[in-house]
Amino acid sequence: MSRLHLFTIPPHRPFADALADGLIARFGGDALGLARGTVLVPNNRAKRAIQDAFVRASGGGLLLPRLVAVGDPELDEAVFEAVEDTDPVPPAIDPLQRRMILARLIQESGAPVDAAEAVRLAGDLAATLDQLLIEEVEPRALKGLDLGDLSAHWERSLALFEIVLKRWPVELKQLGRIDLAERRTRLLAKVAKRWRDAPPAGFVCAAGITASAPAIARLLRVVAGMPQGMVVLPGLSTGISEGEWASLGPHGPDPDTGRRKRAMETHPQFQLKLLLERMGVNRSEFEIWQGGSTHDAAAARSKAIETAMAPPELTREWSGLDESERIFDGVRVLEAATPAEEAQGIALALRQVLEIEGRTAALVTPDRALARRVVAHLARWGVAIDDSAGQALSVLPPGTLLLALAEAAAQDFAPLALLSLLKHPLVRPEARLEWLEGARLLDRALRGPRPAPGLAGIDRHLAEQDGRDGGLRRAAQAWWIEARPLLEPVEAVFAAGPQPLAGMLAALRETAQALGGDALWSRAEGRAAADLLDALEREAAFGPPLADPASLAPLLRTLMDETAVRPPQGGHPRLAILGLIEARLHNADLMILGGLNEGVWPGLPAPDPWLAPRIRAELELPGLERRIGISAHDLAGALGAREVLLTRARRDSSAPTIASRFWLRLEALSGGLIRADDLAAWARAIDEPGRHEPSARPEPSPPVAARPKVISVTEVDRLKADPYAFYAKRMLRLAPLDPVDADPSAAWRGTAVHDVLEQWARHDDCAPDRLHARALAMLADERTHPMMRALWQPRLMEAIDWIAREIAAQAADGRRVLGVEQEGQIQFAGVTLKGKFDRIDRLPDGTLAVVDYKTGQPPSPKAVRAGYSLQLGLLGLIAEEGGFHGISGDARGFEYWSLARKNGSFGYIDSPTSPRKRDPIPADEFVAIAGGNFHEAVQDWLTGGRAFTAKLVPEYAPYAEYDQLMRRDEWYGRE
Repeated sequence: MSRLHLFTIPPHRPFADALADGLIARFGGDALGLARGTVLVPNNRAKRAIQDAFVRASGGGLLLPRLVAVGDPELDEAVFEAVEDTDPVPPAIDPLQRRMILARLIQESGAPVDAAEAVRLAGDLAATLDQLLIEEVEPRALKGLDLGDLSAHWERSLALFEIVLKRWPVELKQLGRIDLAERRTRLLAKVAKRWRDAPPAGFVCAAGITASAPAIARLLRVVAGMPQGMVVLPGLSTGISEGEWASLGPHGPDPDTGRRKRAMETHPQFQLKLLLERMGVNRSEFEIWQGGSTHDAAAARSKAIETAMAPPELTREWSGLDESERIFDGVRVLEAATPAEEAQGIALALRQVLEIEGRTAALVTPDRALARRVVAHLARWGVAIDDSAGQALSVLPPGTLLLALAEAAAQDFAPLALLSLLKHPLVRPEARLEWLEGARLLDRALRGPRPAPGLAGIDRHLAEQDGRDGGLRRAAQAWWIEARPLLEPVEAVFAAGPQPLAGMLAALRETAQALGGDALWSRAEGRAAADLLDALEREAAFGPPLADPASLAPLLRTLMDETAVRPPQGGHPRLAILGLIEARLHNADLMILGGLNEGVWPGLPAPDPWLAPRIRAELELPGLERRIGISAHDLAGALGAREVLLTRARRDSSAPTIASRFWLRLEALSGGLIRADDLAAWARAIDEPGRHEPSARPEPSPPVAARPKVISVTEVDRLKADPYAFYAKRMLRLAPLDPVDADPSAAWRGTAVHDVLEQWARHDDCAPDRLHARALAMLADERTHPMMRALWQPRLMEAIDWIAREIAAQAADGRRVLGVEQEGQIQFAGVTLKGKFDRIDRLPDGTLAVVDYKTGQPPSPKAVRAGYSLQLGLLGLIAEEGGFHGISGDARGFEYWSLARKNGSFGYIDSPTSPRKRDPIPADEFVAIAGGNFHEAVQDWLTGGRAFTAKLVPEYAPYAEYDQLMRRDEWYGRE
């Protein structure tokens, strides 16, 4: 039997550089020696890393060997010379077409899911099918399993899984296709057979391939046995004991119980051990690869990494190790308080590297949010850096525009979704400023509760031009008339209800084109969006026959989340940000391993919704936690760099974090790694202002002549309790905007009720039987918020009926309504006092009663006695002075008619002058008291020069609209 050519490159040597150096040493003497060879690599990203390594190692011109990824769908063409193929492998089915067919099969098999959920489940189903194919597990093996008692959930999932498995081969046969995973397995077998029968003339080196699939293992065994074949594995542990190696598994069934001992799949060497077992080789047959680079770390690093990754039961031996075996020389840690501080520290470390000519650095992290933060921090120094892992299409502008359009159409163009779409940065780039001005007008016009659904609802809302914002709505309407036609086609399609997916996608594409133009599809992310839509439109016919318009946005988001867009290279040549896959063969002078928290590195195992963990174990499929072991192997490889910086944040955006198990192991073995205190201090100091100068309490004092000389009765309390808020509103003319698509606030509910009562009094002459119908009509209006209709209607109707009964009872006693919702004004204390009453009645004794409707609780007696909440008294003052047309007399009744709950029912009357109060205000003095308080306030702030002090009486200034303007948090409560 010929000798096998098996090698490993230890972690302390950069894999790609050591491989290139060794191959050049072996075959570089002949000018064509390298060019005749073939190097098998794991994936296309590894090809790029090894190409770069050959360039660095050659120092000049070089004819490279053929680099072939074992996952290449045309592997036979990549490794064989052009000869006639008598037994071609059938083509593979397109991945998206496969997914759409699986989604349809899931629905047809009885799963009660919509199209979006079916497509999501189809992605998980496709991954499980691939694992069965890669591990060469026959689907019929499910029939022979002793599953025992499974929960109802897993029984349903398994039954559905078996139905799909039975139907899937029929679908493939009709198309004349096979699964891509099966095609790769056949191609690998084909290559192995050809090379076993007739080895190529040049060398063949399988480098960095750690996948343990049986077909790959058989191919690597053939390569290792060829005269010029070589298998080079990264970071195979040759120093750990045989007992530790054997404990990793996989283990055979127990002869007595038939149960298998659980394999240690989270160990970084488990994947390699499984590969070796399937190759039929022993660890002792591996030699250390002869080759290195200037980036090599000390050899002791590999031994320390090996020890740090030992199984848990062997960590008790760490205390007896010699100190030299526990030192991670050149490894530092940065433990930041927050992700922002962690990203800042990493950016500083990367920037520091650029100070030394020729020095390189790379950030390796699975945390894409951390990577984006680092990119942003480096931009402050004008340093661009490539993130080779790319970004999901769903967070890039073309993707967010398509999602915003789908969501807006599905939500009948609700204001929030509509405005998010219209303000998108890719919409109307050729007339951007004019478009934004119009969108902002529409934004202001749509503030408040949601209008009726659809574009027609927006039309009606803008056409209702009341006095308060009529001019704004007219301006918004003029712009909306031009913008609306762009959205009409997609609204017409989405309004048709469940329909084939292709029609909705076509409408979405055409509307997106109308909004964004050709610029939408430019650049790498635009082309990716165009390719996805094109493929989805093409393959939609194979998927679910009908899709609800509401499911289109989540369906697109699922597919876009899985579409990584890698921008063209253009960042700094000496810096890089890498994902774990890209980093496996990469090297740099400084390797920064970021995001070392549990749930990030290692990440949480992705659940399999189709096969229960016990079923997976019985089928000998990879356990869900195997990804943890692969992450550990990635970490071990990156730890081999000469200089390493490990980073984590002690909390994320919502809660404290737990340090990664890898971090804790390294800390425990070393007794405490060297802290990068300099970076931590710099990260905190870079944005530290040095000196804080708190704001003083605002007290603007404008000239008396510039102060308002007209004031409403509703503004008096604000003037007295928070003069600054009055100043900001009346003199600075600043008013808070209502939220877009707001829930109905107390003020909005109050306005709606006032309008009902006003119309009832004006047009129905307070007929008791007409008020109920008017209130129901208001609630039935399509513009009424559904939450208000559902939750407020019962209590409102009870209170409304109470008002009708109460007015009818008072009319029987001789009390009658004089007027409703009437404005008036008088000259008083040197200013104009104006107000609008809800209702004024004529009492039987000829005096007046001022009524104020409240949907909530009336003001407290304490507030009234303190000189606040005197609106009723000031309205009485205007009435007595003849300020309301057609009304005269002395005001002696002051009533709050509240629709709130009291004593088990809704609706009651409260009055600060009621004799039932503990300390009532005499009715004949109420107007004088209100007038006196008003006169004092006017003399202080309107006709006098007193400063408008912020929050003068905080207990009667509960509103916070101007707190940010007055910088309240900087001074409030210090004195």
